Amino acid sequence: MSLNGWLQIIFYSAVLLLLTKPMGIYALKVYDGSIGWLRPIERLFYRIAGVDAEEDQHWTRYAGGLLLFSLASMLLTYLALRLQHLLPLNPQKLGAVPDRQAFETAASFTTNTNWQSYVPETTMSYFSQMTQLAFHNFASAAAGMAAAVALARGIARRTAGGLGNFWVDLVRGTLYLFLPLSLIWALFHVQQGAIQNFLPSLDVHTLEGGKQTIALGPVASQEAIKELGTNGGGFFNANSAHPFENPTPWTNFLQMLGIFLVPAGLTWTYGRMVQKPAHGWALWIAMFVLFLGGVTTSYWAEARGNPIHAARGIDVVASAAQSGGNMEGKEVRFGIANSVLYATITTDASCGCVNSMHDSFTPLGGMVPLINMQLGELIFGGVGAGLYGMLMMVLATVFIAGLMVGRTPEYLGKKIQSREIRMVMLYVLVFPLVILVLTSVAVIAPEGLKGLNNAGPHGFSEILYAFTSTPANNGSGFAGITGTTYFYNTLFGIATLIGRFAMIVPMLAVAGFLAEKRIAPESAGTFPVTTPLFVVLLISVILIVGALTFFPALSLGPIVEHLLMGAGRLF
Repeated sequence: MSLNGWLQIIFYSAVLLLLTKPMGIYALKVYDGSIGWLRPIERLFYRIAGVDAEEDQHWTRYAGGLLLFSLASMLLTYLALRLQHLLPLNPQKLGAVPDRQAFETAASFTTNTNWQSYVPETTMSYFSQMTQLAFHNFASAAAGMAAAVALARGIARRTAGGLGNFWVDLVRGTLYLFLPLSLIWALFHVQQGAIQNFLPSLDVHTLEGGKQTIALGPVASQEAIKELGTNGGGFFNANSAHPFENPTPWTNFLQMLGIFLVPAGLTWTYGRMVQKPAHGWALWIAMFVLFLGGVTTSYWAEARGNPIHAARGIDVVASAAQSGGNMEGKEVRFGIANSVLYATITTDASCGCVNSMHDSFTPLGGMVPLINMQLGELIFGGVGAGLYGMLMMVLATVFIAGLMVGRTPEYLGKKIQSREIRMVMLYVLVFPLVILVLTSVAVIAPEGLKGLNNAGPHGFSEILYAFTSTPANNGSGFAGITGTTYFYNTLFGIATLIGRFAMIVPMLAVAGFLAEKRIAPESAGTFPVTTPLFVVLLISVILIVGALTFFPALSLGPIVEHLLMGAGRLF
């Protein structure tokens, strides 16, 4: 680890902190209707769709709207991908996307996962990239934000019963939040060298006399929302390691900042909505502590490198460090610090874009992105999903604290009773259930083992990572697994749908239940949610839940691989 590397991590953290409140203020104004400079366009959308913008929806109608919109847009994308060869903006004359990949891709982009089992530049036309995939980048992000704001309203309101209007929240999030920010981000990327055109791929001759095909296309516009919407799906197969997507250190920094910007600001927004600004900052601190722990561990592991490759005379295996650290799978222009920082950020959030190959990290360095996702997409997390995921853990923490002192659990003046806790537990248990069950199926099914490129614990880690990334709606992968089969395309598509909707519906139910409750004044027995003790207890609950659930699986994968690496064995 170097001083320069730490200074870059500190600089990133400082900028994120400085932008949290301004971003939070803007997001608050977007969702309370204070910003209305596009109000005529907004009203036009409502009129065309037949939406009553004044309706304050019960949680069942709010969830129904979200599910209906997601289903309809997913089916539209599936049809567009299957008919791609008949549609315009296809200069490469690419054929229809296979049915299994069309299903997986439609499910993946609808759920903000953006898992890609295909090579984008040779599979997706410009029409598919722009009208389908980029559309979902905006729409799925706006839907996640809407769900988080609905939960915040449910907690803040007094016996109102309603959570707002899903269609209004969806439109406002898109028009006032993601479109303006994406325009700024895209223009900066173009200025730095990212491409934005509709030209067909270019065939060139190399200095060695060979022939190379260089893919082109409307990259910068998709790159912007890829990070800001915590989507992650790259225009190119190399994702943000590709110089057309991520050409300079400044675009690399802006991409990392874009991933955390909205989720971080949303903690401040929430604090103001519930009239507890200090509580919003407590959530931010808990998220940041978990982020810092992850980036520190991964940076240490990657800077230390592989002891087998260290040069210390005869005692090679016993050496404690690899000269220069582990640079396998990393861009030289970014180095270890920025590669580790990017990997930690993208898996803390539900983003999944990468500027290095996670499969080439050391066992412990690669375990950090895996754990980040297994904690439940709540370390800043996806736009919206990070906040509501953290709030569900807050409710679990408050419940445990209430049991410890023998009082009915209470959160911000509202009693937490059995029906809320049942929904919280459903939310918490669905996630590990789908990960561990599908991982188990894949490691015993011949079709699952056929896709492995590595044996032993690393092969197991590849499967575990894939079935963690998909229900976590992350989309990154170890990339050592061949996922272009009916077996994996089908299971990955199903995993993304369960990870999104089987968790978002219980969360909205909790929001609806809390919206119906009266707010009682705080008493001496009320557990404070703005203190360091609360932050420590919240972090402890998150880590304990993750450790108890996934430690056995991690022991079979990265942990045992690390121990065997020290003994001189690689996989």
